[in-house]
Amino acid sequence: MEKSTIKKIILENQQRISALEVQQREYIVEPQANYIFTGQRRAGKTWFVFGLLQNLLKQGQSIEIMLHLNFEDERLIGFNHMDFDTILECYQELFAHRPVLFFDEIQNISGWQKFVRRMADEGYRTYITGSNSEMLSSEMAATLGGRFLVQEIGTLTFTEYLLFRKIKIDKRIEFSPERFEVIRSFEQFFEFGGFPELFSFNDKKEYLSNLFQKVFLGDIIARYQVRNAFALKLLVKKLAESTMDEVSFSRMRNIIQSTGMQIGTATVIEYVGYLENAFLINSVSNFEAKISSREARRKYYFSDTGILSLFLPEPQSFQLETLVFNHLKKLYGNSVFYLRNGFEVDFYIPSEVLIQVAFRMDEPTTRNREISAIIKAFSKYPVKKLLIITYDSEEIILHDGIEIQVVSAWKWLLRTSYI
Repeated sequence: MEKSTIKKIILENQQRISALEVQQREYIVEPQANYIFTGQRRAGKTWFVFGLLQNLLKQGQSIEIMLHLNFEDERLIGFNHMDFDTILECYQELFAHRPVLFFDEIQNISGWQKFVRRMADEGYRTYITGSNSEMLSSEMAATLGGRFLVQEIGTLTFTEYLLFRKIKIDKRIEFSPERFEVIRSFEQFFEFGGFPELFSFNDKKEYLSNLFQKVFLGDIIARYQVRNAFALKLLVKKLAESTMDEVSFSRMRNIIQSTGMQIGTATVIEYVGYLENAFLINSVSNFEAKISSREARRKYYFSDTGILSLFLPEPQSFQLETLVFNHLKKLYGNSVFYLRNGFEVDFYIPSEVLIQVAFRMDEPTTRNREISAIIKAFSKYPVKKLLIITYDSEEIILHDGIEIQVVSAWKWLLRTSYI
């Protein structure tokens, strides 16, 4: 790799970082720690690190300390693990500082783990990003020896979405005249999701479709050399249609086979793993199920409501439950469950909250079903709060002295962001 090329990229990236206007995200990082930032493509990992670097500038650091390379830059085609030391040589020929290292999409270079481990051992503050969740595996943790913290960067939350739109929010926003602008923003956020680049596109559906094809074709079919691409595409569609239902691997296999496509359960399990590795989907287990069977039957949610909408003609109810799940996952991590055992409750956070999701509550059958299920669950699992989250309706329901709060999704998203 030519040194002149690497030097040129380093200098160009320094100029770019100093000139960018970057909206800060809600994630908190340890100031002296090394990090792996991972997550779905185009979710904003690179810009998040740019924000961290700009914070260093605000603290009085020189732009010259920043060494940033993006390994999807076509000028770095041909770069291999033997060239890593050349990066530091190039920097040292330009500057006398000790750099802060930022390597973007580093998973494209075979053998990167040993290099970044050595950098951490030598005391370099290092940030790396990647779109492959295999970077979170136990094998990866063993390779890096605990020298790096791992942070998944998702698409924008609703509060971040509002900040990106320059809408200031506080605890009084739901009572102020500005709430109407917030509601209009929520309608867009709900329909198209939280990819930061959406703000720059008029045809948002086309952007989402192209993004899915990039992730699907680039990060799954090509990376894993999937032979049966049609079966994988069909699986994605069926997972979207099953968003609010519990499904098993054998059921997914049977659905695909019903189209005349031959596929085995082991292949379905592999394909689901590929979708999770590309951060397209997440799953949640039934708290009522035996631990041994929690993996066999689960509910699956897309990581973004906009991507989900590509596969459904009337996606609103599916999007609402997906929106709630993704926010709960951000708040509570792996402590999110659902309940199914003679009654069904959409989400359960042990000792904290039981949540039902209903797009509307004005139909008597729906109303009675949601109330009955959450009351039955509460009798078995007492929690601090009972919630029914809707698209836009609100009320307080008292059932035999038990209070159930019905809250609109946009208010719930803002209120829980203040926790």
